[in-house]
Amino acid sequence: MTIPTVGGLDEQAASVLFSGARTANSFASTPVSDEELAAIWQHTRWAPTAANCQPMRVLFIRTAEARQRLIPHLDEGNQGKTRSAPATAILALDTEFHQRLPQLLPFRPEMREVFETNEELRTETARFNAALQAGYFILAVRACGLAAGPMAGFDNNGIDADFFVGTTWRSILVVNIGHAGPNPSFERLPRIDLHEAIDWA
Repeated sequence: MTIPTVGGLDEQAASVLFSGARTANSFASTPVSDEELAAIWQHTRWAPTAANCQPMRVLFIRTAEARQRLIPHLDEGNQGKTRSAPATAILALDTEFHQRLPQLLPFRPEMREVFETNEELRTETARFNAALQAGYFILAVRACGLAAGPMAGFDNNGIDADFFVGTTWRSILVVNIGHAGPNPSFERLPRIDLHEAIDWA
């Protein structure tokens, strides 16, 4: 199906990012370079966030030793996917993101104290905006010519205790990254149609 881009991306680019993109469940052995992973972040960091707070952080799993530590924390159905992926990203939120606000929002440095004194606001802001950045991260993987396999099936507490102990990072999503392998995707599932999802006022 051709989706009009109305003066934005051309059809090929729109397909790479959206309509033609699929979640990858298996990966080829083709390596992914550190430069490619760095490029993913260079795209991701332009996501809009409230007060420019940018709470998401990324841990790239690159070594066999780190992968073996990660796999037991994944649901059984996700372990094989991760074994086949040349790189895996653990996306996390920084619970102390507000400490950087004087740098990130220099015209309102007092926002650090607003979040410091309101834990509920700080928690909700971190959760929502990190999720927004995670969506950009998946698009960035695709924009770099790679396949993304995002997964929510994992033990957050286990990952945090294994990889983030002593830090203010907390895991929110695991994303396998690489070039799609044999039969990487299931049959395309239905999407909600325009007339069912939008209204006009």
